[in-house]
Amino acid sequence: MKAIQKGFTLIELMIVIAIVGILAAVALPAYQDYTARAQMSEALTLAEGQKAAVVEYFSDNGVFPANNTSAGIATASTIKGKYVNKVEVGTNTSGATITSTMNTSGVNKDISGKTLVLEGKQNSGSFEWTCKAGTVDNKFLPSSCRK
Repeated sequence: MKAIQKGFTLIELMIVIAIVGILAAVALPAYQDYTARAQMSEALTLAEGQKAAVVEYFSDNGVFPANNTSAGIATASTIKGKYVNKVEVGTNTSGATITSTMNTSGVNKDISGKTLVLEGKQNSGSFEWTCKAGTVDNKFLPSSCRK
């Protein structure tokens, strides 16, 4: 009488475990990058919310506001989210800046304490806003900011 095989051999099980390990090694870093980009999108959203106040201040005064108080918005430490510590308005040589700074805890370690900067300048009656990486790596920027 023939013996019927019941179950898997040890080699078959080891091959399956190796394949699962390889897939996990590839998927985990990709997932961590994805979560970091999702957290950085909050920084962009909060920064973009301040653009109207900066443009309105420029329209009224002919210069960009030096800080949040000048722009007529809440203090930097008051404008925050789950992952963003503060949003600051300022100026540089080319125009206005809106800087979002990430929290140092409760966020992906690769973006902890990093900044995302929106730079604004006036062009013949219109305003142009450019998203800059600040101190964060380009790969963690939301897709609308990547170069």
